[in-house]
Amino acid sequence: MASFTLHGISVSQGIAIGRAHLLKPAALDVEHYLIAQEQVEAEVQRLKDAIIAVHQELHTIRHALPKDAPTELAAFLDVHALILSDTMLSEMPLEIIRNRYYNAEWALVTQIDELSAQFDEIEDAYLRERKADIQQVGERILKVLTGSATVLPGADGESASANIIVVAHDISPADMLQFRDRAFAGFVTDLGGQNSHTAIVARSLDIPAAVGMHNASGLVKQDDLLIIDGDAGVVIVDPAPLVLMQYRESQARLLRDRKKLGRLKKTPAVTQDGVPIDLLANIELPDDCRAAMDAGANGVGLFRSEFLFMGRGGFLEKFPSEDEQFEAYRSTVMAMKGRPVTIRTLDVGADKPLDADEQTALNPALGLRAIRYCLAEPQIFLTQLRAILRASAYGPINLLIPMMAHAFEIDQTLALVAQAKSQLQMRGHKFDAAIQIGAMIEIPAAALALPMFIKRLDFLSIGTNDLIQYTLAIDRVDHEVAHLYNPLHPAILYLLSSVIAMGKKADVPVAVCGEMAGDIKLTRLLLGMGLSEFSMHPAQLLSVKQEILNSDLSVLVPQVKKILRCTEPMAIAAAVAELRDGSGAGGQAPQAPASPSSRRIKMAI
Repeated sequence: MASFTLHGISVSQGIAIGRAHLLKPAALDVEHYLIAQEQVEAEVQRLKDAIIAVHQELHTIRHALPKDAPTELAAFLDVHALILSDTMLSEMPLEIIRNRYYNAEWALVTQIDELSAQFDEIEDAYLRERKADIQQVGERILKVLTGSATVLPGADGESASANIIVVAHDISPADMLQFRDRAFAGFVTDLGGQNSHTAIVARSLDIPAAVGMHNASGLVKQDDLLIIDGDAGVVIVDPAPLVLMQYRESQARLLRDRKKLGRLKKTPAVTQDGVPIDLLANIELPDDCRAAMDAGANGVGLFRSEFLFMGRGGFLEKFPSEDEQFEAYRSTVMAMKGRPVTIRTLDVGADKPLDADEQTALNPALGLRAIRYCLAEPQIFLTQLRAILRASAYGPINLLIPMMAHAFEIDQTLALVAQAKSQLQMRGHKFDAAIQIGAMIEIPAAALALPMFIKRLDFLSIGTNDLIQYTLAIDRVDHEVAHLYNPLHPAILYLLSSVIAMGKKADVPVAVCGEMAGDIKLTRLLLGMGLSEFSMHPAQLLSVKQEILNSDLSVLVPQVKKILRCTEPMAIAAAVAELRDGSGAGGQAPQAPASPSSRRIKMAI
């Protein structure tokens, strides 16, 4: 068979080489037929029994998690259990059976398709990709109904010593648990994007993966030899001997370099010319603190508090109480053992409906979301503010407000914080009266009107994901326009550099907490702009630290100034790549060589 290459989305770094193991979705084999009226209740019971069986299966998997399992896996399993309990999935298919006389499989698939269509209308990248969670829960139910199962390679014998690359339309977090003790080198999926659960788990496990491949599961055959180039988001099927040899050499070098990274955990992040850099972790749940501490993070730069509100019986229908939120924030602060924790307030709204039946706005990304929603629902906001303030009595907490663009939004937010403090004083609760309050800079208007933020607030955090999407007017998860997502666009570099420079001049701390902070290809660019606080997924922290240790700001700063004066995209990309080729390293340790496919891509450009 001739070799060919598939291109998708890069979500985790590294190289995997192994044989393809295909997982076929049960939904492809579902039969559609009508049942007689007297068969309805029996069919209803059959679906009920399948749902109960999946509940038990998820419960068993959840409680059998090993202690070293990434916290993301437990969180996703909990979300799947909540989705399974939601009436939209546990009751509505039963009504379809009773009213339309569909067989159980057909009724379930019909409801899943309807829910999936609703999620397709959601603008927010992360929440839209939660559609995959609904589909995967449905997939588990279908496998029980049809008597099929996810067939995985055996754990014993020759297959255990082979490198296996799982190829699937999609992979659920529960299924991923089955790969932990198997010869599992990487995975390839048709679906997924930067924020999909597959991508999140891949980064947490540090496993090479390529997602968004569209039809990989149809093109790749069982036992095909595959190479995953995680850096490039490329899969090579049946590679030529020379290509295979090049990748094996690169893989061996990467493994050696990765082992060396572990030695950096307790090494301070200081540039070669003596400038200290703060490296912080992005987390979603209190349990994520363990990974942050294991990576040697200086603290939490972004706690996405909306995860506490998600999957609560009605998808986002019920709110956690003040005490429940307080316990989550307090446990996070305690787990970080004196290191600062920055908590972002509730980032939901029109594009993240808090009610399953709520209508989304025509353009939800520009609608009632984040701080706009919180100011429109002050009692919900005050409840969260009180919980965060109460937790601040147990350790250093910073309060981060998302999506502000107007002075009156800042003023109203500060007034509500003051009100929450007053309410707690009346109750006799302790809190940090001097808690630091900052803003996410993720709307171009905020970056361009920064003085009004600097005047009123204590710190700033640049959310590069949204800033890029709003500035370039594209959705990076939309495959039709994903190629336009470019963090090196001259407008993006201008906004980033100006925010960092203005914050530094005013002595207001500025962090970057978006994907750019964890991208080692951009570390030296950000350092050269003057950034001294990076917040990222814990799995990325040591690689970024290595870049910092090998960087000399006295060399980088003038080079980056030249890049910022450039307006040609190709020239900018080449100059940023040159920063990593050693010219910003002060003559120190060379960087790991680029993977073979990366070299070919550069040559093609």
